[in-house]
Amino acid sequence: MRFAPALLSFAVLLFSMVRISAQDTLGNVFDGPYLLYKGKQLLVKEVTHTAQKAFATEKSYDLTEKQKLVVKVKFSNAPEKDFEVKLKASLENEPSVWGQPDKLLFLSDIEGEFDALRNLLLSNKVINKKYEWIFGKGHLVICGDLFDRGKDVPATLWLLYKLEEEAKTKGGYVHTILGNHDIMNLAGNLKYLDKKYLAAAEAMGQSYMELYDENTELGRWLRSKNLIEKIGDNLCLHGGVSPEINELKLTVEQINAISKPYIGWKDLKNTVKDDKILKIFNSTVGLFWFRGYFKQPALEEAIVNQTLAQYQVKRIIVGHTIIKSNVGFYYGGKILGVDVNQHEGQHEAALFEKGNWYKVDLTGNKKPIKVN
Repeated sequence: MRFAPALLSFAVLLFSMVRISAQDTLGNVFDGPYLLYKGKQLLVKEVTHTAQKAFATEKSYDLTEKQKLVVKVKFSNAPEKDFEVKLKASLENEPSVWGQPDKLLFLSDIEGEFDALRNLLLSNKVINKKYEWIFGKGHLVICGDLFDRGKDVPATLWLLYKLEEEAKTKGGYVHTILGNHDIMNLAGNLKYLDKKYLAAAEAMGQSYMELYDENTELGRWLRSKNLIEKIGDNLCLHGGVSPEINELKLTVEQINAISKPYIGWKDLKNTVKDDKILKIFNSTVGLFWFRGYFKQPALEEAIVNQTLAQYQVKRIIVGHTIIKSNVGFYYGGKILGVDVNQHEGQHEAALFEKGNWYKVDLTGNKKPIKVN
């Protein structure tokens, strides 16, 4: 059957309009890529979402080709945001203790809101539009929660993965500290997971857990991260240090060393006998769940002082708990809360520069952080 040129042009235009309308509704229809190791093969899987279902593609590479492989992260609704990632030669556990950098940017609880992360890094001159590191010897610190709720979790993970290597070449560093949502996802607790990710896993013929287990690149990368770090004068983590954690008398190095084997472990409560591990991962007093600095009755300042003395720091920097006055100092400047509601458009971070602390946002303006 042959179509008249005018009718054919109309059909093409109608198809384009439907495609654009679908992208406006769905946002970025691309999901992934997901890299899975299978024997001597590296599988690269990607998903395209439609209004009806998700479709997956798969490419297989020999492991000897890994260092030549370039991962492409794509955005159907904004191709200018696309970026490429070269895979790391190896993945090593992160150090737990660092000296004091001259410049630090802290943010937390991104939870898949890729645009929030990207725009904060752009507006505060951490990266340029080509995703190149321009923060010099500065350090970027993510105080937990990369997973859940948001629509672009894999892209968020791949951007931090990419920036780690680029920062190092310029004398800077990226610290990705794990939060409760990260631990939950790795352990199969998907209570807050956006349904699109379950659809993506099904399309790839995988369980969601298999996308981030020990046989995947991102799963291995996440398991190399810490639960707590000491960076200069700052103790950095997701939730906070409870009295129960203080009582353990563990260094940050010890906490991370004994905890790493249990990242992604299911049902710790019924399968682990070690009291230290149970406290660290506990859903009330654990490092990435504790809210005692902010809920009422607030934690006694003497306990905060005990933590500062024990770890020999001047302040504790946490995410996890949204407070109206965040980004803000509490307990006379001893606690810095950096969690803001990224999902509701509140995109802010804390900047330490030349000995001063500022709240920064998408404008690039700097305001001194108030003590609440």
